[in-house]
Amino acid sequence: MAKKHEELGTAKINTLLLKLSLPSMLALFANAIYNIIDTIFVGRGIGAEGIAGVAIVLPVIAIISSFAHLIGIGTGTFISRELGKKQLSKVNKIAGNGFLMVLLIGAFFSTAGFIFTEPIMKAFGATNTILPYATAYGNILFIGMLWFPFCVSSTNYVRAEGNARESMNAMLLGIGINTILDYIFIFPLDMGMQGAALATITGKFATFLYLLRYFSSHKHVIQFRMRYLHLDKKILKPAIRVGISGFGMRSSSSVANVVLNHTLGAIGGDMAIAVFGVIYKITLFFGMPLYGLNQGMQPIVGFNYGAMKKDRIKKTIKLGFIYAIAYGILAVVVFQVFANQLFGLFTTNSELLAMGPRALRIVIAMMWLMGISQATMGAHQAMGQAKSAFVLAIQRWVLLITPLVLILPGAFNLGLDGVWLAFPIADLAGAIVALIFLYVTMRKKRILD
Repeated sequence: MAKKHEELGTAKINTLLLKLSLPSMLALFANAIYNIIDTIFVGRGIGAEGIAGVAIVLPVIAIISSFAHLIGIGTGTFISRELGKKQLSKVNKIAGNGFLMVLLIGAFFSTAGFIFTEPIMKAFGATNTILPYATAYGNILFIGMLWFPFCVSSTNYVRAEGNARESMNAMLLGIGINTILDYIFIFPLDMGMQGAALATITGKFATFLYLLRYFSSHKHVIQFRMRYLHLDKKILKPAIRVGISGFGMRSSSSVANVVLNHTLGAIGGDMAIAVFGVIYKITLFFGMPLYGLNQGMQPIVGFNYGAMKKDRIKKTIKLGFIYAIAYGILAVVVFQVFANQLFGLFTTNSELLAMGPRALRIVIAMMWLMGISQATMGAHQAMGQAKSAFVLAIQRWVLLITPLVLILPGAFNLGLDGVWLAFPIADLAGAIVALIFLYVTMRKKRILD
């Protein structure tokens, strides 16, 4: 049986954090680059309406992804704690519950989404102009939801074993295939939105096959076996309680995106929705390394919380903060300086280019603080602090951005600027709240002396 997970409790923290985080960062960076390339292909091959159509579909996919994260984070951190306690016999029972749940989730959303694509697109803010593009994209993407949740969820198990590189390989395989097919389907074959969607689900299917192969091997602690595929409320209940924070973080952005799309459509029309579609993809690129760092921290914190090694928990979180803030400051400076060039990659539309860079500069102004919120939420998830993790997960999009988007444009006559200003205000307030939560939790659990 593999013993790789044991180094989570013995190896040097800095080396371990980098070893687990860098592959996740690289994979998520690559995913963010793909998202940007995908939007560039859509923008240049289809037009601004295509970008707006993708912007409508994204929050729908994020909601489905949030259910996969609910299961993956909940069972994944559960597995990390059990590995720390050396309860290896329980690990595959937990993973089996997770595998079965995400397969059922995928089947449900694929069927419902495929049948009700057009009403869903309208509910998420598609105007009459954008609706054909969003429907064409979403209809095919829903087919891929049969395997997409499995890909999202099960990479948590690979990292829980300490095999972050395998998780990275699975993601990079799908991204590579996706990017190549994107170009072929959109340009030489002229398949439009359907081509972009088909490329996406094909890439995810490649990731799905890679992960199935990984979990079929006897070399790993976690194995995909039919005998483990049954539901046990004694496992699912505590896992869902923790995983609800992952669900909250992903679904909350979707809720906010619905509000944003409707608000932007009312104030600035289709072009404002397209501007936000580009900004959303760019900020995903900004945030991916922070998510990767968070993914690297979680197995370390979870394992050492299970083993009650307090000094290792504190050092992991401290290093996570240092790396997150350093990266955040560097990224904000680069994105501020090259805002015009970034938007120029996506489109040649003069109106989009006139509106976009200024909006981007406002939105990212305080995003260097987002790493504090991310790391704090991840630490709470890893330690099984479900309620605190959930509040931290939903605070940015639901508790802060959404009400600010509804209040600022009208109450202070800021118009579109009110929408963009909601983001830096939320990032500043969110970092302060996160630090307060972390201090209280660390004192309560007697991790701080």
